[in-house]
Amino acid sequence: MKDDLTPQDAERLTAYMQHMQACAVRSIGYPTATDYDYSALFPLLDISLNNIGDPLIKSTYELNSRDFELEVLEFFAEIFNAPVNNWWGYVTNGGSEGNMYGLYVARELFPNGMVYYSDATHYSVQKNVHILGLNSIVIRTQDNGEMDYDDLSDMIQLHRDHPVIIMANIGTTMTEARDDLNKINTVLKHLAVKQHYIHCDAALSGVYSALLQNEPRFDFSCGCDSLAISGHKFIGSPIPCGAVIVKKNYKDRIGQVIPYIGTADTTISGSRNGHSPVFLWYTIKKFGREGLIKRAQDCIALAQYTVKRLTELGLNAWANPGAITVVSPILPEHLRKKWQLAGEGDVCHIICMPGVTKRQINDFLLDVQDELQSKG
Repeated sequence: MKDDLTPQDAERLTAYMQHMQACAVRSIGYPTATDYDYSALFPLLDISLNNIGDPLIKSTYELNSRDFELEVLEFFAEIFNAPVNNWWGYVTNGGSEGNMYGLYVARELFPNGMVYYSDATHYSVQKNVHILGLNSIVIRTQDNGEMDYDDLSDMIQLHRDHPVIIMANIGTTMTEARDDLNKINTVLKHLAVKQHYIHCDAALSGVYSALLQNEPRFDFSCGCDSLAISGHKFIGSPIPCGAVIVKKNYKDRIGQVIPYIGTADTTISGSRNGHSPVFLWYTIKKFGREGLIKRAQDCIALAQYTVKRLTELGLNAWANPGAITVVSPILPEHLRKKWQLAGEGDVCHIICMPGVTKRQINDFLLDVQDELQSKG
């Protein structure tokens, strides 16, 4: 309660909340869904929910949401065609942790493996590679942000003495490009690589690409060994979260039973947020599979509308097929700050997430039009 604070602290908190609400209205450059209403779950905020340890094994700590977490994982395992009776996963703190877990499993399988990832890969991967003490090589990208498969082939051939660990992007940070597992597997087959592991970073576009069955496919039926998504992106959550799914026979090399918590320690973190699985479960149940598909189709339609309007204004805007990320030539800093647009090099992007409306896009477009007119 703000009444428990000093007047100065209460004033500061009020000002902060008002500022955050104003910023949220103009947030169209970062991948966070905002069309959720979790007010029905507010009573849970009075309880310290902790999903410590393995989500598939009961714990002596009863204040948890394991049952909801398991249903969420089953939903993801189904849409990603995880092998029946041979998958495992957990709700993470975000996509970066999921990527670390995938690389962790790969390292346990192939301690001398070489990690290959493109220069459009999320910044967390390089950090994870360093933390895990893995060797790695950065692969060139094509103009759209997709991996250069010829360069991948050349680099693997130069390091044939190492097992191959591929970090495939299913939606790169800036352009939402998707690496093609079919082409990656063709490279591996052509080079007769027997020891390999493929992890898919599907943080942003993995969920809706799977629901829409977009090509190229990237799930477990296409050679994926583990896959990570972000929960606060397409699904939506006020707390950053994610999920990782991995082949169970690979995961079984990791973890030990801890008597103190009465379960196995198989995750990266010890204590895990017990509220996030309930948020994810709530949205999945509220929308259902068809509702989530409709939500994705609306986002893609808005992205196509945004590309069209920016092009009409004379900007060379574009989007990868089936993407909700619109790439634009870099805009002035004051516009990027106002609309919270991420920029890199000579481009920036708008991401038409669930909750971003055509009205917001039109207001943004008016600002862009005014800026272009002011420049003559």
